Amino acid sequence: MRAYDIIRKKRAGSALSGEELSFLVTGFSEGRIPDYQVSAFLMAVFFRGMTEEETFGLTDAMLGSGAVLDLSDIPGPKIDKHSTGGVGDKVTLVLAPLLASAGIVVPMIAGRALAHTGGTLDKLEAIPGFRTSLSVQEFKENLRRVGVSIMGQTEEVAPVDRKLYALRDVTATVDSIPLIASSIMSKKLAEGIDGLVLDVKCGSGAFMKTPEEARTLADTMVKIGNARGVKTVAVITDMDQPLGATIGNSLEIRESISALHGEWARDLREVTLTLGAWMLHIGKNRGGTPDEETIERSRRELGELLASGAAFRKFVAMVDAQQGDSGVVLRPDLIRQAGKARKVVADREGYILRIDAEKIGIASMLLGAGRETMADPVDRSAGIILAKKVGDHCGRGEQVAELHYNREDGAVEAGELFLSALEIEPRRSEPKSVILEVVR
Repeated sequence: MRAYDIIRKKRAGSALSGEELSFLVTGFSEGRIPDYQVSAFLMAVFFRGMTEEETFGLTDAMLGSGAVLDLSDIPGPKIDKHSTGGVGDKVTLVLAPLLASAGIVVPMIAGRALAHTGGTLDKLEAIPGFRTSLSVQEFKENLRRVGVSIMGQTEEVAPVDRKLYALRDVTATVDSIPLIASSIMSKKLAEGIDGLVLDVKCGSGAFMKTPEEARTLADTMVKIGNARGVKTVAVITDMDQPLGATIGNSLEIRESISALHGEWARDLREVTLTLGAWMLHIGKNRGGTPDEETIERSRRELGELLASGAAFRKFVAMVDAQQGDSGVVLRPDLIRQAGKARKVVADREGYILRIDAEKIGIASMLLGAGRETMADPVDRSAGIILAKKVGDHCGRGEQVAELHYNREDGAVEAGELFLSALEIEPRRSEPKSVILEVVR
């Protein structure tokens, strides 16, 4: 078997066998197959696609490149959540401790910011001292003691995914549904979880721009998870505007702390409680296919845990367990803030019809809050606070946002880009629901 023949076969549009995919992935992982051949394979997949069986085979090959965590000695249902990436998406920061306070064990292997999308690890590291580089043993001990732990990808879990993603990033093959699905699911299946809820973002700020693309990706991942014995549900959510009121690491930590105290934006609450209700349903095995009242009952239970302070206390315990400074969690005004701020004001009067989330994410990156490549540094205090959302009225000269930054270069361009992201019309239109569809 040769890599050359596998690339040629896929280039011609033929389906690859599990053995061929395993040969390619294993050879790349062990350094026997060079980057340039794997890059050619990725481009062939990008243009030719993959059958469902091929996507399953690629996932299995990537999963087999490393260890699968054994969490069977930790009591309780192990349920994870994964987002395909968005702008202002701080759901994990609220959801993970909330579900842990409900008795669900939440093991999460999270990622970093890239391009216009944010990363959970960068946000958590805005808390002084917070450790995301944990050993598997530390990860498991935190799960046992606290019920929740969030760490970065290790060399033990699906290690080939890191190498493949780096190639996808530089070869413009990131937004391929088979490659996205196999990347996400190989990491999630390696966590040793019982259930998984996927937040598949759809819109300008997401990799999947249309509902059809989002549905195809969601359906593919749900099939992979359920076929491998992990109860999997996907919720397709709107990402045509940033989620919540902030974009940027420190700012999103502060907003998340407010949310844990019950003070949060409507769209952030809706996404968090919907995903959480499905996680709770899966974890507590509440029957087969739930009706609307069953999910609503789970939502109410989570709302009660927020109101009681149990979710916030679990967040503090998670921060303590990962060596973060819980003092700043109790006093979020102590979290590092940027040295400079600039108001962005509307250039015309009307109602905000749309806020292009991708442009807002890029504006935040220009301020230093994100990275174009994985090697770029991140200014965790930089970001944007939204003063208006879709459906709100603004007058000419009225503030619509505030930019937070430390370096001047990029601030003017970020402000101009933010304004170009707004669609302002004379008549108000009702904002669409942030929950678009549930795929089971």
